[in-house]
This record gives sequence, C-alpha cells and structure tokens, in this order.
Amino acid sequence: MLKAIRGLFSPDMSVDLGTANTLIFIKNQGIVLNEPSVVAIRPNQKVEAVGAAAKSMLGKTPKEITVIRPMKDGQIADFDITSRMLRYFIEKAIGGKFFAGSPRVLVCIPCKSTAVEKRAIRDSVDAAGAREVLLIEEPLAAAVGADLNIQEARGSMVVDIGGGTTDIAIMALNGVVVSESIRVGGDEFDNSVQLYIRQREGCVIGESTAEAIKKQIGTAIALNDVKEMTVTGHYLAAGVPRRFVLTSDHMIEALNVATQKLMDAVKSALQRCPPELSADIAESGIVLTGGGALLHGLDELIQQETGLPVMVAENPLTCVARGCGKILDSDYVEHLVMKSR
Repeated sequence: MLKAIRGLFSPDMSVDLGTANTLIFIKNQGIVLNEPSVVAIRPNQKVEAVGAAAKSMLGKTPKEITVIRPMKDGQIADFDITSRMLRYFIEKAIGGKFFAGSPRVLVCIPCKSTAVEKRAIRDSVDAAGAREVLLIEEPLAAAVGADLNIQEARGSMVVDIGGGTTDIAIMALNGVVVSESIRVGGDEFDNSVQLYIRQREGCVIGESTAEAIKKQIGTAIALNDVKEMTVTGHYLAAGVPRRFVLTSDHMIEALNVATQKLMDAVKSALQRCPPELSADIAESGIVLTGGGALLHGLDELIQQETGLPVMVAENPLTCVARGCGKILDSDYVEHLVMKSR
C-alpha cells in the first residue's frame, strides 16, 4: 500500500543494470543517469562512495575501504550491495524529492538468464524501492534503441556487447527466435590486455590502465598506421615501476582469444537461424550495440568472418537504455515484457 501511494509521485523508469555501467531512463525525460556499477564500502558495511566516485578509487584505497563491483558477467554477484547501489541510483535519478518514490521499473536482463538469476534481479530492484518490476531481454531493447523494426515478420540480428556478457539475438514479430549469450565483453577485453602485458613485459597493470589502453590503441584488425602508447606498470622481477611501449599490433594478439570466442558465438547463432530469416539478415545485416562495439575494427572483423553487412548502432553505449525508454513510451510494452518473463 505504501509503495502504491509513493508510486503516485514516481515516473516510470527503465534500468540498464550492466556489469560496467548502470543507466537509468525516466519516461518523458530521457537518460538521466549513467554511472559505473561500482561501490566503495567500509568494513562496517557503510557505503563510502557509489558510481563514478567509487570507480575513481579503484586500486588506490587504504585497507579499510574496499571497492566492489557487485555485478559480474551480467548477473548479481552481491545481492545486498547491488540493492543499495540501485537505491542510491534511483533516488539520484528521481532527484531527491521530498516524497521518496516507488517507481515502476523495467530492467534489462541477458537473453539466457536462468529463473534464479531473474529472481535475484527482481528481488534486488524490489528491495531498492520499486513498486513493480518488469523484465525484458537486452537484445530486444537494443534492437528498439537501434531503430530496428522488430514487430514485422522480418528478421533482425543484434550483437549486444556489454561489460560482462555478449548477447546475440535474431528477432522477428516482437520476439527472440534464436539467441546466444556468452560471458565475453568489455571486462574480458580488459583482462586479456592485463594478462598479455604480464606475460610479455613481466608487469602488472590495474583495471583502469587496461581499459585506457583498450580505448586508445585497442583494435581487432591490423591498422594502416600503427598506434603506440607508453604504459607504466609494476615490474614483478624488481618490484619497481617500469615504462614500456605497446602498439596496436600487440593489441590484436592480446584480444585474439576473446574476439575469436565472439566470432564463434555469432556463427553459432547464424547456423541455427531459420532459412527465411537468414535471407532477411543477409540483406539487412548485423547491428552491433553496447560499449564493446566501440572496439576498433570489430565490425570489420565480423564482416570478414561472416560475409554479412555489419553496422555499429548510433551511440551504442546508450542503445539499450534508449530502447527501454522507447518501449516504456510505446503501446506494446506489456507484449514485449510478457515474452521475456
């Protein structure tokens, strides 16, 4: 009853609860929050910082503060911390109004989430103060955000590369016909860079440094003009800092295993695609969404491997959140949600 009353003061919202970032879209307002899914906490369970402020502490905190990423591989790794993080984000998105809101929340989930994983997400969002929790598969939201028409009897294919997972889906008639979900994404790319540098240079680098390297010189294919970057890491043999130079060619080697897993998953989905939809995809191509789609040359690599046209969606980082917003504003929100329960 209390949530229902508080709900009168709360607009509908959608949450893209990602491993790397959490985005919140409020109906008639657009994306109002885009923060890293990171929490800094003290031993007494007091939250020190959330979001961007917590991420800036990674690798730099004293022993009495622990920086936690409560989402792992697209799923909730720490229920309590996730609930507290979501409550903070929801209150921040609503704007700290006098009446604490209890909004109806539409949440994106990986396309092969188990019943237990769905329950964990529902319970976590409910504990954060939502009066009603609706779930929708990420590729559906990504397709709507990329302006694909999924209502027609015509196939569309989306590869949504997030922080922890990559969701691949072939859709038609407001539903997913073929899906594939693998635990490879932006975090796997970063881990691959860290492992490569440790093996090649004998140095250890942090998560933030690996992410910066990926963004600056990371590539899935060879470049005509090789890029270089000077990196400082902790040299294990001597226990001191050491500077070294990395090139974009090194990044192809570093990311090869992760990108090959991605290629195999895309091919697996295409092999299971019905013939009629295959013809549609051969014409319309594959759309890449999510932050991982920004890895240089990834679209070209997929095109070379599959022989199909490949496009990167406009603003791929916010594609899922924008798609959820469009669904909230549409007349067929319940129809899409029912298909993803």
